[in-house]
Amino acid sequence: MAGVQVMPAVGAVATVDVRAEGSCRAAGLRRGRASGSPVSGASLFAGDWRRRPRRAACTVRLRGRSRRQQGLAVVCNLAGNYEEGFEDVHVQLMNFFTYKAVKTVLTQLYEMNPPSYRWFYNFVAVNKPTDGKLFLRALGKERQELAERVMITRLHLYSKWIKKCDHAMMYERISDENLALMRERLMETVIWPTDDTNTEKIG
Repeated sequence: MAGVQVMPAVGAVATVDVRAEGSCRAAGLRRGRASGSPVSGASLFAGDWRRRPRRAACTVRLRGRSRRQQGLAVVCNLAGNYEEGFEDVHVQLMNFFTYKAVKTVLTQLYEMNPPSYRWFYNFVAVNKPTDGKLFLRALGKERQELAERVMITRLHLYSKWIKKCDHAMMYERISDENLALMRERLMETVIWPTDDTNTEKIG
């Protein structure tokens, strides 16, 4: 790519700023000498020494200790780094199934145990089940039996969902929704010609 050079030195880190036009410009290059003394990176643009340092959108790093093991790894700072896993997605799934379990237990208590339903309803109104771990911890201090019931219920709901989850269908639904949203936005931004414009005079 024009304008971007990555030196094959061990431990080198090049910072690349991704602009809206799709071009990448090198913002700085820091290299460590063999003796271990750091070398300060010089700006590639004249007069940039007065600008405030800003976080680059993407960072290009060299992996591997030896030259044979080295490889480029692009870390995007805009949408998050998902090289190691989707732990945040796992936490959100657990929180969602905790919320579903709370609704299920409330429905069961409403039909079978009205006094416990009223107590649990008031507890949920004060302690929102948005964070499943914190919610169950607080519920266990008040009513341990209800906390265990919610935990068993959310595990049961997850086991039912995992059997019915169709990953291919979910991928298709996300793709179709993205396409529908882009089409909707396109229809809102396009200026359609009226009948009075682009008409030819006859005679």
